[in-house]
Amino acid sequence: MKSLHGLAVILCTGLLMTSTTASAQDSAPPAAFDDEVLNLLLESRNQRPASQATAEERAAAIDELTSIYVISSLPRAIELAESPRIRAQIDLQRRALLFSSYANEFLANNQPTEQEIFDTYQEQIVLAPTKEFKARHIVVETQGEALKLIEQLDGGADFVKLATENSTGPSATSGGDLGWFSPQSMVKPFSDAVAAMDDGDFTKTPVQTQFGWHVILREGTRDSAPPPLESVTDVIKQQLGQQKFLDFIADLRAKTAE
Repeated sequence: MKSLHGLAVILCTGLLMTSTTASAQDSAPPAAFDDEVLNLLLESRNQRPASQATAEERAAAIDELTSIYVISSLPRAIELAESPRIRAQIDLQRRALLFSSYANEFLANNQPTEQEIFDTYQEQIVLAPTKEFKARHIVVETQGEALKLIEQLDGGADFVKLATENSTGPSATSGGDLGWFSPQSMVKPFSDAVAAMDDGDFTKTPVQTQFGWHVILREGTRDSAPPPLESVTDVIKQQLGQQKFLDFIADLRAKTAE
């Protein structure tokens, strides 16, 4: 809602903040706006119900709306409203508001059932568990440094000792130990490299991220425990609701194309 009339609000607010217009407003004719318009502006500015607005906030909103209505009622403003670009903007805003309102009503009237939520939970979370990995790494500034470390590991050097002596990361003090982590908690090049390895292996080529060049040792793998249904219900409900609306749109568009 805020985005649809925010530009006018911002422009007028800026003008009102840079100049006190009491004298002009005293002589201006009263603006013809109703309580619903006033409530929309209050909710947009304060991000809370209009009924919770203070007397000062209501007075400021009325002052702002008065200026908006007075200017938009001028003959030149009415002429501007007929320009093709402004007419297109008004039409786009109107249709965007109708789309948003219809979508909200659709989602409210098509809530997923408990069975749908449970089935999705089983399919996406319980039956498709994610992996967690336990790994160590050595991060250095250049690829050449990383290659030299890999040569030492190939020759039987101790990974923990090399990490402690060479890594520039904060895990150096613990021999490069990163503990258990999910792939999503690491940057993609790092997590992809770990996922492609076997337990007990170290990377044969350095892995580059924004933090530097990594030599990685994967120490273990385990299935992560799924979160309880209650903790992900809201996310699943939102996901299913959005999918229902997307399916509804797709069906409408298919019928239109026939």
